[in-house]
Amino acid sequence: MRSTTALRFAVFVLSASFLFAPSERATAEELLKARLAQNLGPISGLAIVAHAKGIFAKQGLDISVSNFTSGKQCLDTVLGGGADFATTAEAPVTAAAMAQQPIAFVAGMEYSDLKTMTAASAGIKTKADLRGKRIAFTAGTGSEVYTSVLLKAAGLTSKDVTLVNLRPQEMLPAMAAGSIDAFDTWEPHVANAKKALGEGAIPLDTKGLYSETFNIVVTQSYLAANPAIVSKFLASLIEAEGWLKANPGEAIDVIAAATGMKRDELASIWTDYVYHVRLDDRILTTLKTHAAWRLETGNHPPGASMPDFTKVLVTAPLKALDSARVTLGARP
Repeated sequence: MRSTTALRFAVFVLSASFLFAPSERATAEELLKARLAQNLGPISGLAIVAHAKGIFAKQGLDISVSNFTSGKQCLDTVLGGGADFATTAEAPVTAAAMAQQPIAFVAGMEYSDLKTMTAASAGIKTKADLRGKRIAFTAGTGSEVYTSVLLKAAGLTSKDVTLVNLRPQEMLPAMAAGSIDAFDTWEPHVANAKKALGEGAIPLDTKGLYSETFNIVVTQSYLAANPAIVSKFLASLIEAEGWLKANPGEAIDVIAAATGMKRDELASIWTDYVYHVRLDDRILTTLKTHAAWRLETGNHPPGASMPDFTKVLVTAPLKALDSARVTLGARP
């Protein structure tokens, strides 16, 4: 499968320049249709920009978008045949790989820290203060792994707290109702809680503790059957990255409008997001670390072992577009 895919994408090396150059090609030809399952948050910023600014269409694509609140939902939708592309973090990827699902990880596009919001009434000032508290997380996502890392950093285990499995959009109502003391998740849910609860919500300082990557994943069969669409999709993200970095003010406007955030709230955390289309050792290390965590905690399918992520990370599509963006170490 990998060798066949690589050969298919070799054809695109010679034509990749067409994907970047403004031309009438995209308008003259019939647009290629594809479906994107997208986690609607700033972490999907490049995909949001590519759609809102017409970059997908410019590259010859007609992308229909379905929005979700977690990368796990996005990847599950792709694996279930409801979408072609998923924006997802590493936690769902490692789960799928350990279940031997036929996925192809074609690019990373962003990374940022996960965060903890606490209820002011809970009196949580430090990580150690989490002892005995009710902490919400989202099972099967980076939120779960972050929670494990956070507890370890605090010198605690899951037995020292009460863990509550909630979807990200359920965390704010639960905190407002007083049924949880803290929650671990990604933006914009943390900013939304601060906006809604004001002084009743206090972020816990966990900066630098855990960074989550956000990525583009398809199935191996889709990649093999649609190399042109995958190539154009990645080219769109690369163009969106260039536009976003050249126009940060307008990019904040676009992403805030799409996600329902207030502009000033997104602007205040804008530097938290590192947007860069790539395949690098940071991604590979993160995937291996996640898989090791799953094996250590038993959070994996029966009989699972460490996946061979060189069969999950597919470099040919991105390398054909811009080889400098593929900086993985020794590859088979």
